[in-house]
Amino acid sequence: MIRRWLASLVNRAVAFVILAIVLAALAVAVVSSLVGRSELAGQTREQVETIAELVASDLDARLAQRRDTLTHVAEGFTMEELVLRSRSRLLIRREIALQHMFDGIYVFDAGGKVIAEYPQSFRQTGLDISGREYFQQTSSQLTSIISDPYVSNYRERPAVMMTAPIFDHRQRFIGVLGGAVFLDGDNFMEDTSGVSIGKTGYVSIATRSGVTLGHGRTGETMVPLRLENEAHKKAMAGFEGTLQTLDQEGTEAITSVRQMSQVPWFVAAVWPVKEAYAPLSRLTDSFAQTLLIVILIVAPLALVVFRRLMAPMRNLGVQISERHLGIRTEPVDVLGGSEIRQVAETFNTVMEERDEVLSSLAEREAFFRSLTQSAPIGIIQTDVLGRIEFVNPAFERIIGVSTNDLQHTPLIEGVYEEDRAGTVEAWREALRSKTVFRGRFRLKSRKGIELVWADVMTSVIETEERSLGTITVVRDITHELEIEAELVEEQKRADSILGVLQEGVLMVDVDGIIRYSNEAAYGFLGLADSVEQQNFFALVSIEDENRCWEADDFLRSADVDSLYATLRNRTGQLFDIDLAMLHLRRESHNHRMVFVIRDDSARRREEERLSWEATHDSLTGLLNRRAFNSSLVKCLADANKKTAASVMMLIDLDYFKPVNDEGGHLLGDDLLGRLSDLLTQSVRQSDTVARLGGDEFGIILPACGQQRAVELAEKIRAGIEAMRIEQDGKTFGVTASIGLTEMSDADTGPREVVARADEGTYAAKAQGRNRVVAVPLPSAQKLD
Repeated sequence: MIRRWLASLVNRAVAFVILAIVLAALAVAVVSSLVGRSELAGQTREQVETIAELVASDLDARLAQRRDTLTHVAEGFTMEELVLRSRSRLLIRREIALQHMFDGIYVFDAGGKVIAEYPQSFRQTGLDISGREYFQQTSSQLTSIISDPYVSNYRERPAVMMTAPIFDHRQRFIGVLGGAVFLDGDNFMEDTSGVSIGKTGYVSIATRSGVTLGHGRTGETMVPLRLENEAHKKAMAGFEGTLQTLDQEGTEAITSVRQMSQVPWFVAAVWPVKEAYAPLSRLTDSFAQTLLIVILIVAPLALVVFRRLMAPMRNLGVQISERHLGIRTEPVDVLGGSEIRQVAETFNTVMEERDEVLSSLAEREAFFRSLTQSAPIGIIQTDVLGRIEFVNPAFERIIGVSTNDLQHTPLIEGVYEEDRAGTVEAWREALRSKTVFRGRFRLKSRKGIELVWADVMTSVIETEERSLGTITVVRDITHELEIEAELVEEQKRADSILGVLQEGVLMVDVDGIIRYSNEAAYGFLGLADSVEQQNFFALVSIEDENRCWEADDFLRSADVDSLYATLRNRTGQLFDIDLAMLHLRRESHNHRMVFVIRDDSARRREEERLSWEATHDSLTGLLNRRAFNSSLVKCLADANKKTAASVMMLIDLDYFKPVNDEGGHLLGDDLLGRLSDLLTQSVRQSDTVARLGGDEFGIILPACGQQRAVELAEKIRAGIEAMRIEQDGKTFGVTASIGLTEMSDADTGPREVVARADEGTYAAKAQGRNRVVAVPLPSAQKLD
């Protein structure tokens, strides 16, 4: 129906006017939409980012407040272990602040048993939780922690535990104070995940290990994180920012991720794009309605005008139709505008020439048909419009359709739909350039039931004046292509081994002779060309932490999934590799081993970098507090093995704050860097130097003896006092208050040693700063 309507030039002209209006309106609409969408997108991203930042900051603050409060309360429980066991229930009943902050409060003894709880309705007293990760971390690190989410023993509810160690008056670890927050409880976690964005936006909280803690839309807790949203995948790797991705329902959404500082969690604020951009959609609808009204007014007016202009063309069409049907024998009238008169004159000329040629064509057609009847290949003749006029019996057999069914049908309709677009374009180009068209494509046969692959050639039939049609030769190549497809499939299977992720791939026999290798393997073997027929185990040696792998080791072992090892080729090159090995036809005489070798050096370098960053201060390059405490614990364990006493030294800078305030933090950082160099150069290689935080440094001097340690401390103090930095004509410097103490095997832990050294720094400051104070061992330890 649409084609018939567009067949009229009047209707085409009207359609052109409407199309011009629509295109102009669309251009304005697109520009306006792009500008509006850009501004709306910026506002939307800022809003989602703000909500994610506020939720993450609020949740960090709430967690920090509860952890700090719990730590403070635990410090107030300093008492003997027996007293703690007897008074723990009374103590936690008095802690009203903790009762408001936590869903459950527990006191664990040093062995991990619950000795008191609030509320008592939980009935957890006597339960052994020593296997829980949060208790093991607290008892080993002796610091307050916020645990990973876990399933609690109380009704198997998901929870997070905050813990703080409890010490007696001698700083000996006697228990743990814990506060549980249920993830599905009526608490701040539910308030945080319940934050909404618009009508359908929501906030979710999850851990970087992939556990959902709170989902504002579904209310899920303690379930694996659904990774359909690309932002969630990146957030697990530490990503912070805003992305436009698909959420878990496949709906396009704007997602903003913020990492939390107190725990390895992240907050994701999600707002569906459909709701976020709703104002722009409403504006587009209003524009479309206005455009429709304009079209309804312009279309009838244009239709009337163009019909009056095209009236002579309608009369010419009637006359041409009558001439074609034989009703009219005289030429058509030449009337109307110049274009219409030209059409009429051309038609009259064509009709005269047509009559002259018809008789000649009839004779030629008879000759052509006699030649093609016995041809073994299909032959097709079409007119200038591509409609079939003749096919020979061979073509009828190829497609299984008779000549009567093919007469006057377009040749291109016999081409399979999926091949038609490319074939038509190439066919038309060949006809325009008057060259022979060659192609391979599928033909529909037996009225579309089956497909036949054909090798086709088409050439134009033409005279000096004009084209008369085309002649096409068709050869059935279906069977040939089936054989070719089988060969290509076999080749693809072989090529799939060749290109395994750019990794080295080799196949060797039981004697180690290489039967196949890809180019990526050449680099590992230290060779520039093919290595086939050489012995793989003679070219390389493979070692892991436990042994050097020989050919028999691989033959006897099962399939190797991932072997982290070092490969050395015969040129001396070393590669850190991840090796996999697969047995093929193991129990047969044709047994083969396939090796896949991947360069693993980048991953190992990254592990070394992360390990260094976890134990060192980023500003000075010295050890951080955690690494210092580990070294101190190790030194205490070896205290009774040393010939001389080991000494710990604490260095607290005097007047460092004025340097930062007056000279700026960059100057303060420069001073700390120079100080770290001074400390490193002053001690032995076996000594440990660390920055404990801010302007506080610590040094562990194994088997040094107190007298030598005091001399070293005086040398360091004098070096710090002499250090000066000049900036803008002004000189800055600091002094140091140094406290030191010996270690003994009677010390129960690092806290006692740190406390004595810290006592020395306080004494040094009290005596006027810039001095060294040695704190002796307690008298009880001396007697021991």
